[in-house]
Amino acid sequence: MSRIGYARVSTVDQDLDMQIAKLKAEGCAIIRSEKVSGASRDGRAELATIIDFLRPGDELVVTRLDRLGRDTRDVLNLIHECEQRGAFVTVLDPHVSTRGDMGHIVLTVLGMVAQMERRFIKERQREGIEKAKSVGSYRGGKRRLDYDSIKSRYSLGETPTAIASSLGCSRMQVYRVLRDSTLSSA
Repeated sequence: MSRIGYARVSTVDQDLDMQIAKLKAEGCAIIRSEKVSGASRDGRAELATIIDFLRPGDELVVTRLDRLGRDTRDVLNLIHECEQRGAFVTVLDPHVSTRGDMGHIVLTVLGMVAQMERRFIKERQREGIEKAKSVGSYRGGKRRLDYDSIKSRYSLGETPTAIASSLGCSRMQVYRVLRDSTLSSA
């Protein structure tokens, strides 16, 4: 029986240290982490790896339910997949586990709250962008990747996979930068 920790943040400029420290303090022997959106399960390779390797009696531990996902259906499907493998899911804040029936009810409600919170965040973001556009101060989102560095590394023969790995982003992001730079120079 293993306690396996999963830590996730949404963007490459966010920090995983606090989640990892909490998971270590909870006795997680293995901790997998990634920097990817929790809006869906797409691109969450570390989470997929954990689920693939769960064995009966294992426990998947996350610091908060929204680290597992922001969509109620995804969260419930993840919990179901863990249970199909005979494993449990434990959320540290608030402390809830699927070891008991009440835990399922609480996790379902928390999943719905996480989804609702995501909608509110998107709504506030959209309102802020519209307001900034109306006064002419909107400049778009902050560029998270150094496009010149990606193009330079690629021109020196580094593969998109290697570039993505070293920058902590997806290959698709590298391909987009390379495609956009080709389109803008044409």
